[in-house]
Amino acid sequence: MMLKQVLHYPRLDTILNVEKVLKNVKEAISKNEIDRRLQKQVMRPTLNLILEYLEESGKIALLKQGIIWIYKNDISRKLRQKLEKGVKVK
Repeated sequence: MMLKQVLHYPRLDTILNVEKVLKNVKEAISKNEIDRRLQKQVMRPTLNLILEYLEESGKIALLKQGIIWIYKNDISRKLRQKLEKGVKVK
């Protein structure tokens, strides 16, 4: 496992703003579009770190089409297994 050196950790309000943008989007969105929709500019390494955290915590899925919000408190086991196998979500 390689350790990354992080120059800047995101603040909580920045993470919440990224979450808010992703929750309000109805279809997959690119990193550039997330940047445009944020109220304040975020450095790309910081945005990448936030997206990595959100993916590891099961809140987003990174697809070929872009990034989508998938987190639900009551997500079924079958859906979670399909997402882990890389099945496209419509």
